[in-house]
Amino acid sequence: MSKTYAGARLRRLREERRLSQAELARVLAISPSYLNQMEHDSRPLTVPVLLRLTEAFGVDPGFFSDHDTGRVLADLREALADEVASARISPSDLSELASRLPAVAAVLLDLGRRNQALTEQLAHVSEGRAGAAAGTAAPRSPHEEIREFFYRRRNYVHDADLGAEELAGELGIRPGEVLRALTTRLAERHGVRLAADSDPPHHSDRPHRSDPPHPSDRLHHYDPAARVLYLSSRLRPGQQAFRMATQLALLEHGAELSRLASEDYEEGSATWSLARIGVANYFAAALILPYRAFHTAAEEVRYDIERLTDRFGLGYETVCHRLSTLQRPRLRGVPFSFVRVDRAGNMSKRQSATGFHFSRAGGTCPLWNVYEAFAAPGRIHVQIAAMPDGQRHLWTARTVTRHRGGWGEPGKTFAIGLGCEIRHASRVVYSDGLDLDNAAAATPIGMGCRVCERLDCPQRAVPPLGRPLAIDENSSTFVPYPVRERPAR
Repeated sequence: MSKTYAGARLRRLREERRLSQAELARVLAISPSYLNQMEHDSRPLTVPVLLRLTEAFGVDPGFFSDHDTGRVLADLREALADEVASARISPSDLSELASRLPAVAAVLLDLGRRNQALTEQLAHVSEGRAGAAAGTAAPRSPHEEIREFFYRRRNYVHDADLGAEELAGELGIRPGEVLRALTTRLAERHGVRLAADSDPPHHSDRPHRSDPPHPSDRLHHYDPAARVLYLSSRLRPGQQAFRMATQLALLEHGAELSRLASEDYEEGSATWSLARIGVANYFAAALILPYRAFHTAAEEVRYDIERLTDRFGLGYETVCHRLSTLQRPRLRGVPFSFVRVDRAGNMSKRQSATGFHFSRAGGTCPLWNVYEAFAAPGRIHVQIAAMPDGQRHLWTARTVTRHRGGWGEPGKTFAIGLGCEIRHASRVVYSDGLDLDNAAAATPIGMGCRVCERLDCPQRAVPPLGRPLAIDENSSTFVPYPVRERPAR
């Protein structure tokens, strides 16, 4: 069993609780000098100390694990690729920073993003395209901020999950009876009635592109004055239930949603509003798929997604997303990463209960099975994938398609990916028949061609960041972007 060195996390926990070393040592029944050695990684955390920390402060043991440093390390490699290439910083330095000083790493990454934004703004100014906001740096988009909001919480919002489960018990939420229970609650508690949105206009009556969208283009709309919740006739029963549950969350738990959003963002800002909607959506999923009932069912069928969709009467994407949130302390499910991508590689959703790294620097790896799913729509594809750092994951991928409903109407197709670390794979039905112990059987993937460390990959689409190319007019290679060898030291 490997030893756990988590001095930085232990020190941060103590400082957040405003305790001195002597006070914390007293709580843990150890000497201050022993605590000091653990905080400076001279000694590892022992199991008895870890248990006392868990009991005294209510933190999960995973708080002290360095396994979630994988994404931080990948972000550092991406942000400081030039410095690594020029040997100003070594990969081991980045690993040390990510594991022992995660707060410093986070500040460094934030500064790097600001610097990148300023550089882009300067480029726009020099090209005469800056406009009115030329003097300010572009912050991360609100949607990117919301992804970080859920990532910091390991895709699990404890208070919202507990509140939703309690409400589900009160309403008697059961498979096959969700719509009835939600309709009754909305009507009796809030005086809200349901109505169908109007049908879409006929092709000959379709408005010009410059016209505002027809009301029927909306999937749902709530009129607070009339207390009417309009639901599109295109929504399937499971989708209707989700929209109704979201509205119920906003009506009954609005103050709690605002409090959770205000933990990270200024009230009234666009990001705060998105966070509030995001937590409301989380609450809705936890209401129609209550934690204990869903966790029990998932464990029983070994996370068979199709059997879960049949049992609960909900869509493939909804079930996959809920599976990625099963991280309640003392009742954890398999920690999954969840992703939704289109054919062009654009990620519209990416959430993770693990340290899996989703690159911000362009597209993802073309060898990842989420792209194979488009070649055989509707079938679940299974892959064991290996990251450059040696971490292996079991990934499932399947397409979902949505249509507006009419002939000739454009639809949209996504691939839904759900993955877990190989150490959890035996708990998942999709691992049956696979050689989980054979590292050579894994497909080598990366975090996107621009930052991928696999220099010998024949599928690479762009040159690796921060590495000079080996250009020779007298030879060619199967690898599209050969790089120069680093000089020996």
